[in-house]
Amino acid sequence: MRLLLDSHTLLWSLGDVPRLGEVAREAIRSPENEVFVSAVSMWELGVKRRKGQLDAPDDLVSIVEQRGFTPLPLSLFHAEQATNLPMHHRDPFDRMLVAQAQAEGLTIVTTDDALRRYGVRTMAAAE
Repeated sequence: MRLLLDSHTLLWSLGDVPRLGEVAREAIRSPENEVFVSAVSMWELGVKRRKGQLDAPDDLVSIVEQRGFTPLPLSLFHAEQATNLPMHHRDPFDRMLVAQAQAEGLTIVTTDDALRRYGVRTMAAAE
């Protein structure tokens, strides 16, 4: 399976956070699955960290690389696809993750049930 971690799921997967469910944790750890981290999530986490809205490591890029997660850059095609999405969700970061998941055939690991309204595959992060 090809998984795309949303921002919270990424942070939870880096620590021993109980909110990350066992099913999601095992899927992320499984060598059979390829786990992607979007540049969009890194941007969102950086913005929220600077605003004091969350605590995230300063060296997040190196930690993601050490974990063996696959970086997912933002392409012009992804940006164009995001602008064409219906407004089911107002968060631009999440809308971009939806566009990337649709374009790349990825399953988003998330707690945000609203993303399913886009017809994108999701995996519950809390299960």
